[in-house]
Amino acid sequence: MSIGEIAERFGLATHVLRHWEAMGLITPARVGGARRRYGPDDLYRVAVILRGKEAGFSLEEIHEMTATSDAAKRRAVLLRRREELARRIAEAQASLELIDCALDCDHEDLPGCPHFQARVAERIPAVVTP
Repeated sequence: MSIGEIAERFGLATHVLRHWEAMGLITPARVGGARRRYGPDDLYRVAVILRGKEAGFSLEEIHEMTATSDAAKRRAVLLRRREELARRIAEAQASLELIDCALDCDHEDLPGCPHFQARVAERIPAVVTP
């Protein structure tokens, strides 16, 4: 497949794929001099990069993780990102529960509803004493 076909398939600009290639994240075959040709393995690499970005990995972290054969290095990168992703998921879950609580609330004054207040209470910072 050409760079244009891959870009269209993933909804990316071609310059993004060129940047990823310059970083060493993808290595399409070259035919006829400079024409890039992407194969099935490249499809998976692009998908890995996109999934990694969705999980909060930087391009540098994705490169570090995919370019190393050192399992301990890869594991360290994955563990760091896993902790951050778990935190983001917990925050998103708490937000979803707050929205569900608001949807189920019949009070005219939503912020005054005791059930709603109980869901929001964890976001109130504790008093800091000197």
